[in-house]
Amino acid sequence: MTPGALLVVVRRLWPRRVRTRLAVFYSVLFLIAGAALLALTYTLVVTILVPAPAIPIKQITAQQAHALALCKPTPTSAPLRESCKRTLAKLGGGSNQGTLSALRDASLIGLGVLAIASAALGWLASGRALRPVRSITDAARRASELRLGERIALTGPDDEFKQLADTFDVMLERLDAAFTSQKRFVANAAHELRTPLTAMRTAIEVTLSKPTKTPEQLEAMAVRVARSVEQAEATVEALLTLATSELGPTAQEPVDLATAAEDALDASHQMIEQRQIRVEAALAPALARGDRVLLERMIANLVENAACHNNQGGWIGIRTIQQADSATFEIANTGPTVPGEQIRTLFEPFARAKQRLNPGDGVGLGLSIASTIAAAHNATITADSRPGGGLEVSVTVSASPS
Repeated sequence: MTPGALLVVVRRLWPRRVRTRLAVFYSVLFLIAGAALLALTYTLVVTILVPAPAIPIKQITAQQAHALALCKPTPTSAPLRESCKRTLAKLGGGSNQGTLSALRDASLIGLGVLAIASAALGWLASGRALRPVRSITDAARRASELRLGERIALTGPDDEFKQLADTFDVMLERLDAAFTSQKRFVANAAHELRTPLTAMRTAIEVTLSKPTKTPEQLEAMAVRVARSVEQAEATVEALLTLATSELGPTAQEPVDLATAAEDALDASHQMIEQRQIRVEAALAPALARGDRVLLERMIANLVENAACHNNQGGWIGIRTIQQADSATFEIANTGPTVPGEQIRTLFEPFARAKQRLNPGDGVGLGLSIASTIAAAHNATITADSRPGGGLEVSVTVSASPS
């Protein structure tokens, strides 16, 4: 048989289950250790112990009796000691050989029995040690999009298996949160897009149902349809921006948050003037590092959100701060009161405050996009409600390459 064919046979016969391999490994390891111990013991018995004469004294010849007399006490001369050993071996050699043979046979039988016992004990021990792995495997098989709420919750000592099970539970928790967020996002997106489509369909059907259609009616219908199309386009654009933000920054370059804030104020100038909002800005140079397009979009969304959800004749305060290794952008605005328990939900897609001055303002993705961009840059973004109404938002971006 060729070596390649022998290797194929060995691979086929080699057990595939880890539990079986561990049991075989324990048994082979015990056989090797037991055989080494048996060989050492047998060698010591043969070479060190001096056999005692087993034949009666009366059968000893005069020459042998003289030799025995010389061996008592133990001689100090090396040649005489060797002679005594040979004489005593001749007198009791047959009995000693039988004793050694019986010792060898009994040891081999005991070694075989203990090898079988070690295999059985190894099977039981490996099964108990691998029980957490079976629990993790069963949980992984049960896990699906509809059953991500299950947890292993492994108990016992804080060993490698428990750490693996805890890590798997954390992974399931994150997957559950991700799937839940995805379902909520899809449902909200469908609802947001359905609203302008329904408005367009209603405007068209109402106008077409009239027996006589005047140019004024058709023009009014066109205005309503154009407004709905604009709202749908804004929603789609915000969704695309959110998806792009989740991919993370594509470039790393210095970005001045103060300059980005000035550009954002210019972009929202018309809305700020219409609502007669007073702006207080303290824009000191604040260099951060990241994707310029994404960071500028984050600042623009925060400024637009502060202007959009503000009181008539309200106030906006903006400040940029440069630290040693980071840059901070802070913005505060007046507006409706936001309960503290609702702050965290404002960063979720399509989330809106319960009290809104104008339900048609925005699509509920401004703060979500800002939060996603901040997370992609390992930045810190926080929001707090102001006692008199409105929000205070702060973003801290690293100034060093990430």
